[in-house]
Amino acid sequence: MTAAMLAAALFGASAAQAAQALGSDAAACTPGGGPAIRVAVEGLKDRTGELKLELYPANETDFLRDDYLLIREGKFFRRVRVPTPATGPVVLCIRVPSPGPYALLFTHNRDGKNKFNFWSDGAGFVSNRKLGRSRPKLDQARINVPAGMVSVDIRAQYLRGLGGFGPIGD
Repeated sequence: MTAAMLAAALFGASAAQAAQALGSDAAACTPGGGPAIRVAVEGLKDRTGELKLELYPANETDFLRDDYLLIREGKFFRRVRVPTPATGPVVLCIRVPSPGPYALLFTHNRDGKNKFNFWSDGAGFVSNRKLGRSRPKLDQARINVPAGMVSVDIRAQYLRGLGGFGPIGD
């Protein structure tokens, strides 16, 4: 049993709440770090490929825009990628430049290609509302980050027939 799991068992926290964050920004999700977003991911279809968090400006124009364009225009964009862990809770961390509103996208890149594959990859947002068949809306991804760290749970969603994207098992 890992220290995180032992702490969770002793103090009533879930394993995901106690798990150490993964990714290049993990230090920002420790006490005294931040501002940052700590994301506990639930409902992965499998443990293949890589997991990715992308942080966008919180406005309709820039949400889900190509990162190259955002950076070229001097706008904020950040991405954290990690290999999907084989076992255990999945907790990712992404730092933000300053407190305030942002838009956060989670993706599960199952096929290893650097482009979202509608047919196999998964996605999720902080609202955890069913994505369905339409393009995600900014309000599904919007998150306000304080001076320290904010924790959120994101439930991964995958294509589920004609109804579009939804969580596995619902």
